[in-house]
Amino acid sequence: MNEFSGENVRRPKTLVAMGRPVATRLLNAQARSRLAMIADVDPHLVVDDFTGVDLSAVEVLYTSWGCPPVTAEVLASAPRLRAIVHAAGSVKHHVTDAVWQRGIAVSTAADANAEPVAEFTLASILYANKRVIDIARAYRSGRENQDWDARFPGFGNYRRTVGIVGASRIGRRVIELLRPFDVEVLVSDPYLREDLGATRVDLDELVTRCDVVSLHAPDLPETHHLMDAARLAGMRDGATLINTARAALVDQDALTAELVSGRLYAILDHTEPEILPASSPLYDLPNVLVTPHIAGSLGGELARMADLALDELARYARGLPFEHGVEPTSLSRSA
Repeated sequence: MNEFSGENVRRPKTLVAMGRPVATRLLNAQARSRLAMIADVDPHLVVDDFTGVDLSAVEVLYTSWGCPPVTAEVLASAPRLRAIVHAAGSVKHHVTDAVWQRGIAVSTAADANAEPVAEFTLASILYANKRVIDIARAYRSGRENQDWDARFPGFGNYRRTVGIVGASRIGRRVIELLRPFDVEVLVSDPYLREDLGATRVDLDELVTRCDVVSLHAPDLPETHHLMDAARLAGMRDGATLINTARAALVDQDALTAELVSGRLYAILDHTEPEILPASSPLYDLPNVLVTPHIAGSLGGELARMADLALDELARYARGLPFEHGVEPTSLSRSA
């Protein structure tokens, strides 16, 4: 059945709620046109503050980054609200307890946002083991060929061991992407029960065995400084830590000490603070690559999230359950 026609299809009254700059980047002309066909909506009206907004007829909120919290007060003025379709990852920033108490259905495009992070991580793993960043810097500085085997003995990806910390959406996708490569993959997650095609080990064992340790756990009180001084010290000499998750998972002072010593390597897409001070040694260390939180959806990748959320809105319009629905019980163990 076409998503825009059929006897079971209706056009639910929908409001776009997100930061206005986000909407400009997220909703291109094609997405706005499709949104207007699926729902009764003004695709150019974007709300980033519910104060004074008439919500009395709104049935669905189409949200993304910058959506204001959907509080009990907001819900009191939105008696017909039945669903929130989030064109981004975590819903914790705007979906309050009051939403769950009202029984409102919630969907997320977290799977779409996971893809570019997993791709970034895969590239980082392959580059780390191949010592691409180090060799490129040395080549640019010396501008002559060197004996790279002598400088980086055994470098390359063949039979390397990669550790995935956290069997999250992204962690699972990274494991999938690593399958074609001749690497051993270990995974550590206390909640993991199924077989993902990787060897399950506890975290302390993982950090001692791996050439690359990649973090994909959520930022929760129990994961704060998951990679503390002791676990960082337990990593192999020359091993690489990749963090595309959250800075709070790592004791950054302890990591910086290891990196300044030259014993470890790191690829960091998240730091604390998010923009490091100009004096931070992490900018200039040859064994560190710092990127400004770019692993997630940016540029053309935003369209993937918009499309997934529109798919969910189309399912709702046809009376079908969400394919990417969020259960409130899962939020205690997710980002």
